[in-house]
Amino acid sequence: MGPIMERNISKLTANTVALVLAGGKGSRLKALTEWRAKPAVPFGGKFRIIDFPMSNCINSGIRRISVLTQYKSHSLQRHLQRGWSSLSGQFGEFVEVLSAQQRTGEGWYEGTADAIYQNLDIIRHYNPDYVLILAGDHIYKMDYGKMIAAHAATNADITVGCIPVSIEEARAFGVMAVDDEHRIVEFTEKPDNPKPMPGDSSKALASMGIYVFSARFLRDRLVADARSAASSHDFGKDILPSAIENANVFAFRFMNANTGSPQYWRDVGTIDAYWEANIDLANLEPELNMYDQNWPIWTYQEQLPPAKFVFDDDNRRGHAVDSLVSGGCLITGSVIRHSVLFSNVRVHSYSEVTDCVVLPDVEIRRNCRLNKCVIDKGTMIPEGTVIGENLEEDAKRFYVSEGGVVLVTPEMLGQQLHAL
Repeated sequence: MGPIMERNISKLTANTVALVLAGGKGSRLKALTEWRAKPAVPFGGKFRIIDFPMSNCINSGIRRISVLTQYKSHSLQRHLQRGWSSLSGQFGEFVEVLSAQQRTGEGWYEGTADAIYQNLDIIRHYNPDYVLILAGDHIYKMDYGKMIAAHAATNADITVGCIPVSIEEARAFGVMAVDDEHRIVEFTEKPDNPKPMPGDSSKALASMGIYVFSARFLRDRLVADARSAASSHDFGKDILPSAIENANVFAFRFMNANTGSPQYWRDVGTIDAYWEANIDLANLEPELNMYDQNWPIWTYQEQLPPAKFVFDDDNRRGHAVDSLVSGGCLITGSVIRHSVLFSNVRVHSYSEVTDCVVLPDVEIRRNCRLNKCVIDKGTMIPEGTVIGENLEEDAKRFYVSEGGVVLVTPEMLGQQLHAL
């Protein structure tokens, strides 16, 4: 098949169903995922992580989207219902939630491939030509139409989105080797010794957790995998390695078309990575452009008043510098430096908040000093609290990451927001 012209990409995306895998625990985020699924974790001042792959779908012209949920999915499903229910069913568009419901037996989703397998009857009903499988827990902006067009142009059975990462990082990803035509010739899930890229021994080519499948091929492979007692029913561990031997499996490099450099993509799966990706947004020139009107990130947003800063005395001035401050925030006689404040955060007088990620509905009382913290939703920081200046003491009450980020949740302060 020849090259796909830009104007024809819309035909390909219209014949695509997107499946967003959003059922993982995200245990590396520690207490941030104690009461919510990882894709539901807030990000960037007003969004949730899942808004990024969902927005990519909408902006790419893919308007048939199924989100597969399992672990503690209530807040995720509520967010999807409030913010993503505007697609028109009369035009065949939808965002639907496919919860684990024992459709093919008595078990829950046992792996990424099994999650899709258990919903094959639903997918078949939509009769797509292509199935786009996405992880629901990464931060990036990507036109999936280009990847689907490359899949069609190479007559591939599977196309895998990939990006270079450091050898150290690669141990947490699926790592592939490709030939000169970008055909994948080797794939290993989370290797102890990742194979470096040719010409750059410091990096490996890692899977982004994004797959395009030809629909019939996907069905045949998942049925065969389900019958294998030896399989762990996972795309990275089972489906991809076996397909490389006898199918057309290609890599799609996620790069800037003009410079050839890798595009922004983050797995915010640890507290350090989560803090760093959020804090980067407060920099003068962040790596992720949140002000791009050509590729907006959509979400559900409460109707809130503007952020407000009050008092202008020399020792009691409400202000924020190098920071993102969301709607509903009230900063009274305190200073915010290089931080990200989500909706409805209240910071009382004489407090200092520096290098912090403060999730919605947090209240910080008077005379507090907070440095390099992630404060979970609904936490009330008592008057006079100091966090981030003595990590040894902080570790007695809170979680301190390897990078020195302090995670504070209501429960760590004896505030039982989720008490049964």
